[in-house]
Amino acid sequence: MAQAAPLYDTYSRAPLRFERGEGVWLITEGGERYLDFGAGVAVTSVGHCNPHVVGALKAQADKVWHLSNIYEIPGQEALAKRLTDVTFADKVFFTNSGAEALECAIKTARRYQYSKGHPERFHIITFEGAFHGRTLATIAAGGQEKYLEGFGPKAPGFDQVPFGDIEAVRAAVTDATAGILIEPVQGEGGIRPATNEFMKALRQLCDEKGLLLILDEVQSGVGRTGKLFAHEWSGVTPDIMAVAKGIGGGFPLGACLATADAAFAMKAGTHGSTYGGNPLAMAVGSAVLDVILADGFLQHVRDVALVFRQGLASLKDRYPDVIENVRGEGLMLGIKAAVPSSELLQAIRAAHLLAIPAGDNVIRLLPPLVVTAEEAREGLARVERAAESIRAAKTKKTA
Repeated sequence: MAQAAPLYDTYSRAPLRFERGEGVWLITEGGERYLDFGAGVAVTSVGHCNPHVVGALKAQADKVWHLSNIYEIPGQEALAKRLTDVTFADKVFFTNSGAEALECAIKTARRYQYSKGHPERFHIITFEGAFHGRTLATIAAGGQEKYLEGFGPKAPGFDQVPFGDIEAVRAAVTDATAGILIEPVQGEGGIRPATNEFMKALRQLCDEKGLLLILDEVQSGVGRTGKLFAHEWSGVTPDIMAVAKGIGGGFPLGACLATADAAFAMKAGTHGSTYGGNPLAMAVGSAVLDVILADGFLQHVRDVALVFRQGLASLKDRYPDVIENVRGEGLMLGIKAAVPSSELLQAIRAAHLLAIPAGDNVIRLLPPLVVTAEEAREGLARVERAAESIRAAKTKKTA
């Protein structure tokens, strides 16, 4: 009898075991090469084993790995300064993950209202289809029953409304509302971008009602859409923003960014983290920013994204029985399948291409941002092979 795995059974893992990566490629223990258009769910932003990032990690590892936040940590100050210089923010709190960054964002918004004399204002308006993490607060914020089931009463203070419906948002605002939390592009929800008009309307509503606009850019940020952050496409700036995934390039790193006004109530003792902002993470995060902020890099993302969009549009035209439509912004792309998405994902994986499933029967393509036009075309060719194999199987079944 086979021995049970010693891990929690919380993942249905694909039978693939990778031992090393090179740029946009992953290599299995048996030497098979896979084109990685999942990037660890939008995490490996600058590619596997990026020499600059690896060098920064090794250099810091020879100095000091961990320091308590009891002390000043120069790397935190340096990385926070770089982030505030290129964003709306004045203040940064470093975390280890996106869920922790969202927890900090939620606490910051609630504490802001409390300190303004409104302790009753602790509700956050969120959106159907959202995903904000796996903690008790963030599954409540996301509101999806499949993540809430079996974990006791839903944490109070989160009110879901339909994504993109400004009138529903207006109707949901009460005297208990502290802010509005939204992903500018829903990732797990199926690569659904909010329109520029909707983002502007949310900003205006927050200004009118004294609410804080909180953005979850964990998946859409750090160059993923061709801007440093996705909200820049709309011209809207938030009060608070959660960041993770791509900012660490694969090293656990997140951050909560805020204006000085939004963060004014987060005084000593109101929040903390043992590992958040550790020297290794700060060195890696700074090295990732070196790459992302280099001249021409975001233009490169936009250029390669155009190759993807044109190629995927062509595939949609030629395989309407497999691909219903294409969504997204920059290198945050989604294929809405005309067949069960699991079937398309399996065919894509058989073509040695890695992609990520999402809601609404969508497959996500989230390649490392360093992907070249040539690698994009290779990936598109593999999607085509997958579509062709599905069509052939259908034809055979009906013959």
